Amino acid sequence: MTYVVVGGGLAAAKAVEALRDEGFEGPVTLIASETDRPYERPPLSKGLLLGTEELESVFVHSPQWYREHDVDLRLGTTATELDRSAKVVRLASGDEVPYERLLLATGSTPRRLPVPGGERALLLRTIPDSHRISEAVTATTRVVVIGSGWIGLEVAAAARSRGAQVTVVGATPLPLQKILGDRIAQVFADLHRGNGTELRLDNHVVEVTETEVVLADGARLPADVVIAGIGVTPNVGLAADAGLAVDNGVLVSSSLASSDPDIFAAGDIANIEHAFLGHRVRVEHWDVAIHTGQAAARAMLGQPVAYDRLPYFFTDQYDLGMEYIGTAPADAEVVIRGDLAGREFLAFWLVDGRVAAGMNVNIWDVNDQIGELIKSRVTVDRARLADPGVELAALHA
Repeated sequence: MTYVVVGGGLAAAKAVEALRDEGFEGPVTLIASETDRPYERPPLSKGLLLGTEELESVFVHSPQWYREHDVDLRLGTTATELDRSAKVVRLASGDEVPYERLLLATGSTPRRLPVPGGERALLLRTIPDSHRISEAVTATTRVVVIGSGWIGLEVAAAARSRGAQVTVVGATPLPLQKILGDRIAQVFADLHRGNGTELRLDNHVVEVTETEVVLADGARLPADVVIAGIGVTPNVGLAADAGLAVDNGVLVSSSLASSDPDIFAAGDIANIEHAFLGHRVRVEHWDVAIHTGQAAARAMLGQPVAYDRLPYFFTDQYDLGMEYIGTAPADAEVVIRGDLAGREFLAFWLVDGRVAAGMNVNIWDVNDQIGELIKSRVTVDRARLADPGVELAALHA
């Protein structure tokens, strides 16, 4: 029985690792368009971009690992067609790779700026992208970052840390507003302004020239480097062309199985029927890539899988480190525990009186406890939730 993984990111790497860890001894092939072996993407906007992490540290496995675990690693190879009736993956080279079980972990593609001159903006998705931005940004560079989400803010923080003059352009009145809501979004606005970043918010770009970024309000921002971080599009073309059910990603069950029982999906493209949340979720973060890759591998082997891990992500910007777990609408009620102004606090988003999501900012070793509180589904006392003297575990005891 041959297992094939299409995709060269973290989800793919963790899937082939899990196949071997679970004792599968049959042929495993990993097909990846990138020429670099699978690597983790968070350092691309953090340590690798800053130059504080070595390139070798981002790779999931060494080259020897793939050889020792008998994984046929086909880098620089693009899958162009999935023939479900013949159960083969066709490659750009004309070769065909047969499969018994197949995992799609094809990731996503950064959106380009849809304005005149938008092609001048650098994007951040790959190791070469990170190197290109790192080389372009110096202490004398005027940088305009378009997009006030996680990637945009992390790139802005890295550029400011190098001494560059940085302006962030965002479409909403506050950065991260649609994710975190007004109160917590203001924390990030204050963080960036306090570190010398200019925020041009509630605005959008209409043109990028060789020397400027032109905004809708008529402002012309001098720019030596323009970087766009305006979201990504899941790479579902292969799945859609093969007739799999697709809607904002590849639709999969809680076992990560697609509408074809022999084909699974993981990582950015997986739109999962979440066993705990009770609705579909598609999350483009590091933790989800790891755990959906592992879960899909176990399901491919016939093990019972009901994916119920809470969405999780983290960021590091200047002196702020943060973890977020769960999922909640941005306009949900927020309860704060700790020092909001001093950026050392916990934030809890409540839905129907229950904690649906939580964030720890510069407070560590509490994320698992927040997750347990979410999974308890208990109705919380807001005063006790806000009181640092009350143990989190006591709230659902």
